[in-house]
Amino acid sequence: MSRGITILGATGSVGQSTLDLIGRAPDDWHVHAVTANTDAVALAAIARACNAELAVVGDHGAYQDLKAALSGSGIAVASGKAALVEAAERPADIVMSAIVGAAGLAPTLAAVRRGAVIALANKESLVCAGDIVTAAARQSGARLLPVDSEHNAIYQIFDHDHPERVARVILTASGGPFRKASVEAMRAATPGQACNHPVWSMGAKISVDSATMMNKGLELIEAHHLFPVSADQLGVIVHPQSVVHSFVEYIDGSVLAQLGTPDMRTPIAYTLAHPERMATPCKRLNLAEIGKLEFEEPDLERFPALGLAWDALRTGGAMPTALNAANEVAVAAFLAGEIGFLDIAALVRDVLDALDGGGHHVPHRPHRAGLDDHGRPRLVPLQRAAPRDRRARRVH
Repeated sequence: MSRGITILGATGSVGQSTLDLIGRAPDDWHVHAVTANTDAVALAAIARACNAELAVVGDHGAYQDLKAALSGSGIAVASGKAALVEAAERPADIVMSAIVGAAGLAPTLAAVRRGAVIALANKESLVCAGDIVTAAARQSGARLLPVDSEHNAIYQIFDHDHPERVARVILTASGGPFRKASVEAMRAATPGQACNHPVWSMGAKISVDSATMMNKGLELIEAHHLFPVSADQLGVIVHPQSVVHSFVEYIDGSVLAQLGTPDMRTPIAYTLAHPERMATPCKRLNLAEIGKLEFEEPDLERFPALGLAWDALRTGGAMPTALNAANEVAVAAFLAGEIGFLDIAALVRDVLDALDGGGHHVPHRPHRAGLDDHGRPRLVPLQRAAPRDRRARRVH
């Protein structure tokens, strides 16, 4: 019997990988809806290829192009934020939530409220509204299956029946394209350099987040909502090969890990087939060929965005939402050439400081700065951002 699926964000990297997998077994899948933000031409081609019932663009300005491209196909078309929510409300068994940024929250929440299985690639839904989304899932019976390779790894090795046996959850980070770069080199970095990830092929926004390590900070907040662990039980370790996707440490000292080649089709396949497994064309892991796996502490002096996210998680309240919103605006400004790479974290810090100064959250807590010699998270004092140059002020 075929299973129904809706793909929110079908033109992105996760959406494309999802389509690749279901396209290998077309008789097993029925596509209810596919969505995109603005790329009507690409979305129309996807809708025709997978014989979707509905295609939706978030941008009203792309509606006519989508309508024209799907003329005579019998595929319904729509546009706008409300239409994205309606697509998520269609009775698909699985909703692949792969819209980038906070724009994915409303349709993801709509799918959660109707009790669907959510393959969650939109981490911002949990960063911005984790308590709301998880409460809605408990009420409706929806299941949240993480697509991010780190959270998917944790999901596979976490003792869900006995969470009290878990001591720590440790997310791995590739370190991004600037892992070994000097502060001076990062100050002069271009959007093209920031998007040139050494391991993963991703969209521009998440690539920049990986370069600043804000992506790992957002993943810390996501992990806190996906698994019954506190901020004190979360850690980050840099692993440039991206072979070990995360660790779970247990109270007896055992540490479990999930390994695999860096291919998003592996975690996507896990969410699509759960609780079973499905075959994928992913390259098989050959540790002898790789030869060596490296690990190092994250450097919060060169990558302060990770510390800001950790601080927001520990503070709670509105801070994670503000963190995400400020980061989305700052990354867009960087990609548009309006600010420098180092200005991204500086602007986010300014927003959090302003929220703090307005009395909207408890006083600053210290940032987490990697692990100490015993493998426990280290605390360092909060440091104020250096004055920004003239370019940074243009985004205010």
